[in-house]
Amino acid sequence: MRYFLLFSFILLLTNTAHAEIVKSSSVAMHGDAKYAGNFTHLDYTNPDASKGGTLKQSVIGNFDSLNPFIIKGSPAAGMAFLGQSMIYDALMEQSNDEPFSMYGLLAETIEYDTEDKSWVAFNLNPAATWHDGKAVTPEDVIWTFNTLVEKGTPFFKAYYDDVTKVEATSPSRVKFTFKDANNAELPLILSQLSILPKHYWTSEGKDFSKTTLEFPLGSGPYKIEKIDAGRSITYKRVPDYWGKDLALNKGRFNFEYQTFDYYKDGNVALEAFFANEYDVRLENVAKLWNTAYDAAPVKDGRITKAEIKHMRPQGMQGFLYNIRKPVFKDKAVREALSYAFDFEWSNKQFAYGGYKRTDSYFENSELAATDGAPTGRVLEILETYRGKIPDDIFTTRYQPPKTDGSGNLRGNLRTAMKLLEDAGYKLGSDGIRTNEKTGQRLEFEIVDSNPMFERWVLPFIANLKKIGVQANFRVLDPAQYQNRINDFDYDMTIGSMGQSSSPGNEQRDWWNSEKADIAGSRNYIGIKDPVIDDLIEKIIQAPSRAELVALTQSLDRVLLSGYYVIPQWHIDHWRIAYWTKLGRPENLSHITPAIGDTWWVKE
Repeated sequence: MRYFLLFSFILLLTNTAHAEIVKSSSVAMHGDAKYAGNFTHLDYTNPDASKGGTLKQSVIGNFDSLNPFIIKGSPAAGMAFLGQSMIYDALMEQSNDEPFSMYGLLAETIEYDTEDKSWVAFNLNPAATWHDGKAVTPEDVIWTFNTLVEKGTPFFKAYYDDVTKVEATSPSRVKFTFKDANNAELPLILSQLSILPKHYWTSEGKDFSKTTLEFPLGSGPYKIEKIDAGRSITYKRVPDYWGKDLALNKGRFNFEYQTFDYYKDGNVALEAFFANEYDVRLENVAKLWNTAYDAAPVKDGRITKAEIKHMRPQGMQGFLYNIRKPVFKDKAVREALSYAFDFEWSNKQFAYGGYKRTDSYFENSELAATDGAPTGRVLEILETYRGKIPDDIFTTRYQPPKTDGSGNLRGNLRTAMKLLEDAGYKLGSDGIRTNEKTGQRLEFEIVDSNPMFERWVLPFIANLKKIGVQANFRVLDPAQYQNRINDFDYDMTIGSMGQSSSPGNEQRDWWNSEKADIAGSRNYIGIKDPVIDDLIEKIIQAPSRAELVALTQSLDRVLLSGYYVIPQWHIDHWRIAYWTKLGRPENLSHITPAIGDTWWVKE
């Protein structure tokens, strides 16, 4: 018995020798956080930036709610629902010059076991307070989490699906317990949770599930000063903001006021910019950037026009098929229609050749599938799905159809017609193809809320007509468009599926089978594929950065093979025009220009 007890004790020591409870003010997804230990400020901020003045920005559309966490309504600009918004602080905040590292904010420290990854705890900063002076408590964290999962957008339920319990273990400590110990990203994404004040939202007359224009209580660097419903919202810097002296916040939140003015029309908004109605503009339209900035303030130097290179993952922008619709269930049809989009010609005609063709769901990053056949670890991963994925994944890498840019794409259209003929779609007397067996006609509607896309869409529609496909383009007002997107009430739309440098749990909301039938999810396409579901879970559980990259490149190849989108374009730099009253850090983050966050008004 003595020998047995001694052996058991030695075994216990051996098993726990490598386990360690870490309590730290920072955490990185893989490796070490860049700003671990003592630091004075983030590298992309200017700690000596002047404070004061007003920043005015523009938004196209309107808003009818100050609650960004629910599916209903159109929330006002600045009311972000994840991470730090203008008025809400999160438990921790992500730096913008690392793949995925978090630093203490409302939570002074994060606590976890290096071996047992089935839980994480956050120790709240004793200085953290709401704007009414009350302390931020674990009860606020618990109420926020449960409310967002139960009443928030479907995104939250998907994002936090692996959490089984949240509890207060002390007056300043809150602990989350997980289904298993393999979701390495979960502690970090929980740290991004924007915390809401329980005492405010549970007071009489409040209903979290409804839209509201009542000014909410926050804890962040700004609070709402005034609104003109649907037209403008103004935030005022909180002078006694509890976190203003944190190293994380040095050189940030420099403007005394920040205003977002809403415009119905992009052309009107541009003229308003030249008239000094607002201060800065990120130009998304290449044609305007090349032709419309000949106004006097640009010529005489009052407006600075800059192109700034970045390394921000661009994700995928394209014509999105809704494969729930019978017209797009056949993959051959989806492939065929891609030959009718002449990107090269349109890029020259409408964008002065300023765009690059997108050919990855993780564009402009190391996460994108490499050219040619898969090799190395990516090939090993894909081999485990052989027989469940198309064979051509093992021999090539998807590339969108190309043209010479002359406008003559007869070769591509012949390819498209052959694909449709082989799929059983014959040309009818009315010029529209119909499937001989099912009777399905090739006609559909493209919807969007931005009329600027019309010049890109109409040539595409004209080419579709040449191959026997009838399509039309409808521009909806933003509210109607959002409602139809939430209900998946569309055939095709123009969408952008953004990605981070460290993909993980959010991939469930983009592609997971369960989300395809949940209204308001971001599985806009309606993908239901067990291989994709499995790859998502492996990405979430990736033990290293190298494995994460290989798994994401594998997912990219499988997504591309499904012809779920007709890829459009991206750029690898920001086009920013700003009135010279603004100053900006010498070194911007490569992820975001962070205008409202790190810029300032010159003294």
